[in-house]
Amino acid sequence: MKDPRLTRFAEILVDYSARINSDDVVLINASGFEAAPLVSELYSLCLGRGAKYVEYSFASPEIDRNFYSLANSEQLSYFPQHRLDFYKKLTAYIGISAGNNSMVMANASQDAMLAYQKLTKPLVDQRVRHTKWVVTRYPTHSAAQEARMSLEEYEDYLFSACCIDWERESEKQEILKGMIDRTETVRISGEDTDISFSIKGLPGIKCDGRFNMPDGEVFTAPVRDSVQGHITYNCPSIYQGKEYNGVRFVFRNGRIVEAAADAGMTDALNRILDTDDGARYIGEFSLGINPGIRQPMRNILFDEKIFGSIHLTPGQAYDECDNGNRSAVHWDLVKIMKSGDEIFFDDVLIQKDGIFVHNDLLRLNL
Repeated sequence: MKDPRLTRFAEILVDYSARINSDDVVLINASGFEAAPLVSELYSLCLGRGAKYVEYSFASPEIDRNFYSLANSEQLSYFPQHRLDFYKKLTAYIGISAGNNSMVMANASQDAMLAYQKLTKPLVDQRVRHTKWVVTRYPTHSAAQEARMSLEEYEDYLFSACCIDWERESEKQEILKGMIDRTETVRISGEDTDISFSIKGLPGIKCDGRFNMPDGEVFTAPVRDSVQGHITYNCPSIYQGKEYNGVRFVFRNGRIVEAAADAGMTDALNRILDTDDGARYIGEFSLGINPGIRQPMRNILFDEKIFGSIHLTPGQAYDECDNGNRSAVHWDLVKIMKSGDEIFFDDVLIQKDGIFVHNDLLRLNL
């Protein structure tokens, strides 16, 4: 029997997030074959909404791994122009991740992955800048295992984080956005963290279910060279098939001048930060506020939305809030604010112990 929550989930993606209509050319792109039930539901809904063309595709991370392990320099440098040509015809894109193993790329060539990521960045830029796009996850046994849950528990968690009243959440986010718009300086203090930066002139951007599902954050960006101090992230992060814990950065005039990680991952961490000059600068600062996400799942689409968390992201800035930083890297590293941790906007305490304490923001705690 089909889970009615799956239909509701698909309706949110099609009608609220991607806003599919009769003018649209749509690509539904799934990474992992287990997403087939959701792809089928989305495909039917897009056709039902009158989209003039709908295409779906499946990729396999296990097969993709062969490319990074076996491709020669000529193959790694061949740009897939045919894909970009097709992307230029798209008006809407729905991406789904349903991989069987988050660590599948752990022993693939990191240099090959970084090189191909840089080469194919125009594909991502085209999709992000010129389509109505949304990316999401489909519940699988492997994802549940990563989250330390049963599949049933994971499904409950995913649907509770996604199938909410996004119009209401958008109204709540407007309050935080307005405060960010008026703020000039931010300071974050806590366990092995004391960092400050300017956001003067950079807007707050609501993430209210249009591009990510689940969603639930409001972000901006630091003035590129203003970040000073140090931060230690306490949420595990899987990047390019490797897990990083205890990542610690020291900043001087915006640049990461020292970087370390637990479990012998410091060298791998620094190789990522050396991808290009922009990888050592911050492209995004965000506060996570999804009321249904309260614990790490080792999945960044969820973890960056954890209520009472922040992320300071090395790498590329978003067009909507552009501080000028350019990079092939955009790595959302998350710090969950705990007892004793504080966030100040213009020297006014707005959050303590992961809970909003400023009168104007108390509604976000509900």
